[in-house]
Amino acid sequence: MSKKQNLQHDLFDNILHEEELIEYDDLSSALSKQVTEILGNDLGYKKKKKKKYKVVFILTGAILFSLAACLIILIRTKSGRKILYKLASNYIYEAVDKDKGNVDIDNNINLTIKTIDFDVDTMKNNYKYRHEDYVTNYLIFGIEEIKGAKNTDSMMIVSINTKDRSIKVTSILRDIYIESKEPKKLNAFYAEGGAEKLIDVIEETFKIHIDGYASVNFEAFEKVIDRLGGITIELGKEEAKYLNTTNYISNPAYRNVKPGINHLNGNQVLGYCRIRRLKTLGGANDDYGRTLRQRRVLKAIFDKYKSENILTLMSIMKECLNYVTSNLEKNQIEYILETVIENKITKMDDFRIPVNGYFQAPKKYNGIKYPLVLDLDKNIIELYKFIYLDTESEAEEVLKLYK
Repeated sequence: MSKKQNLQHDLFDNILHEEELIEYDDLSSALSKQVTEILGNDLGYKKKKKKKYKVVFILTGAILFSLAACLIILIRTKSGRKILYKLASNYIYEAVDKDKGNVDIDNNINLTIKTIDFDVDTMKNNYKYRHEDYVTNYLIFGIEEIKGAKNTDSMMIVSINTKDRSIKVTSILRDIYIESKEPKKLNAFYAEGGAEKLIDVIEETFKIHIDGYASVNFEAFEKVIDRLGGITIELGKEEAKYLNTTNYISNPAYRNVKPGINHLNGNQVLGYCRIRRLKTLGGANDDYGRTLRQRRVLKAIFDKYKSENILTLMSIMKECLNYVTSNLEKNQIEYILETVIENKITKMDDFRIPVNGYFQAPKKYNGIKYPLVLDLDKNIIELYKFIYLDTESEAEEVLKLYK
């Protein structure tokens, strides 16, 4: 190859090499630019994402703070608490099984349960029997359904007293003799005319006004206790032995109670409540011991849940109330909640009718076997003293108004 040709070849190689360098530099520059753009976009996305999280966090915090502030206002102010009472009363009202019949609220007014408009202020003076502004009375009863019969074998008057800030529970024994066209024991009137008839008889017999009622049958009672998680009851030696060796606890698997403190489930509690012919812890026997056991169960439930927070109670309440039948309206339920909470009522007292010394228990009376025949005036006076905090003379004077 000539010298001239060699020079031309070297020049051509240099030109190619320069073009390759140019292409490489362009490619490198392009790649660098793309990487920069990608990294820039990623960084920008992360910044935007971080900013978005920050906004969500701030909004969430603001909402939680607002809810907390609202809750504090609701709890700490009476007007705020009234909103909570209204919400809770609606909740309870929707949960219970509503009575479809009528209840005679007073001597002049017979109102259908669905349309009753309860108003404490306008109804204060429309009562046939004793009523005081500081006391409201509710009949609570359990129904035992055996072979088609529906007897109220457990009856209690639960009174809310704002004067001494207490709930007062009065057991009314089922075998109390009631004089009527066809004399019978008190527990037979529900089967004759339902809750309305039973309330009428109790009001007329004991000369007190009943503001409403709630009932539960024994099968549902078991479920209520279980939903509450059971309750703690102290058993005597005889009681424990009796429950373990009889069918009062219907499920044999649960016949394992012991003397002393026991945490009982629904089946065990029902068996305990139904014991009749055995002395209770403390010595009470027959139906007196039975009603004492029932009051102890009620008190155990009250003591266990009076300190629970509202959210826990509401979740339990929703299911339990499905087993309860009541004639209480929303306004009445709201009134009960407000009365108990605003007056800080946490004390429960108990009582029993008939009162010792003021009744007879013959084997037969007017064709009725084993009734409890009361000295009514004496028993009513003692009942007035317990529920209304009367002195002896005050109770006697008030009773004269209803004779």
